[in-house]
Amino acid sequence: MTRSHLSLPLRRPSVRRATATLAAVALAGSLLAGCASSPAAGAATPTPTPTPTASIAFDSVFTYDGSQTLTSEVADQLEVRLELWADEPKRTLEWTPDNPKSFGFAVNVYDHRVDEKAVLEQKRRVYISAISITSQTSQTSGQVSQPFQFTADPRTLVPTDTLRSDQGLLLNSYQGGLLVPSTTIAQLPADTYGLTLQFAMTVTVEGAAAGGAFTQQTVYQTVPIAIAPAA
Repeated sequence: MTRSHLSLPLRRPSVRRATATLAAVALAGSLLAGCASSPAAGAATPTPTPTPTASIAFDSVFTYDGSQTLTSEVADQLEVRLELWADEPKRTLEWTPDNPKSFGFAVNVYDHRVDEKAVLEQKRRVYISAISITSQTSQTSGQVSQPFQFTADPRTLVPTDTLRSDQGLLLNSYQGGLLVPSTTIAQLPADTYGLTLQFAMTVTVEGAAAGGAFTQQTVYQTVPIAIAPAA
């Protein structure tokens, strides 16, 4: 009886130690689980991707570069080249619906069968007799308008001593073809986020250098321009 009574206090510390050990293990597990679910110290926080504006969403080489060059093959290795550039404002991100927007353009021709510096008699001549530009808006409202138009006989846009004929203005002369330094697009509807210019150029092309038969055709080019939101 005496031994049994004395053995009881000896077992209790073991039970208490076992209970304490289990509690410590459970606590450690909770701490580890918390660490696994929390971001590591010093980890970079992902940056939200900004929502693109309407002007960025409107795909435009002209807006991105401030200029654009487009070529049209009118015969084998003979191309008409249209070049445009922003005049005012020169920063195309400042092209908004409510301000005047000016651009310049030039039309030239290149005969790749001969050297660029070859005399005119070695090149196939190309004349331009008419040029027109129409436009179409892209608007958030879904409405469409044609706010800009340009129509001209190229012979009226250059000095009188520029080479010309009944077929039009000669493009591949040393004088440099057709140059229009600036023309202005006026105010656009307030919700405009894009403007598409459509060029149509009537050209007459010589089939062979120095005396080939001439044929007439119309060259078309399209230039999308992004319009930034009004300030």
